[in-house]
Amino acid sequence: MATFDPAETSSVVRALFAIRWTLGRVLGLDSQETGLGTRVVSLRDRLPADLSDTPTDFGAHLFTPLYVTDDEFALEIANQTVHGVMHVGWVPDGTGGSRGQIAVLVRPNGALGFAYLAAIAPFRHLVVYPLMMRDIGRAWRQSVAGARR
Repeated sequence: MATFDPAETSSVVRALFAIRWTLGRVLGLDSQETGLGTRVVSLRDRLPADLSDTPTDFGAHLFTPLYVTDDEFALEIANQTVHGVMHVGWVPDGTGGSRGQIAVLVRPNGALGFAYLAAIAPFRHLVVYPLMMRDIGRAWRQSVAGARR
C-alpha cells in the first residue's frame, strides 16, 4: 500500500484521480495555504511518542505519512475541501491469520467540503476503494510470491 500509485492502477481509477487533481489545480483546491500546517494542524503533532518517533519516509505519494508500525500505518491529507486520514492495517481474521483493512476518515471543510464529499461518495465507495484494494492485494501477492523464489 505504501507504494500505491494511481498511475499504476485500473484505467477507471487513473481517470478519476486525473480528473480530481486537474480540478484541484484549476480551482486551487490543493494549494499550500489550504493544506497541512497552514489551514489544518497535522495530527502527527498529537501522536504519542511511540508513534510519532516512527519513520515517515515509506513512499507515500498523495498523502503525508503520520506513522508506521509492523502491522499498520496512517496517512493524512488536507486541502480546500477536506482533512482526511487513511489507516491501513493487518487485523486478525478469526482463523489464526490476518487480512488487510483500510479505513478512510474525512472531515469536510465548510459547505464546499460537504458538497464535494456528497458528489464523490458513489465513486469512492463503489469504484475507487474496491479497485484500489484489488490492485493493492495483487501487488501484495506478487511481492510475497517474489520473496518465496
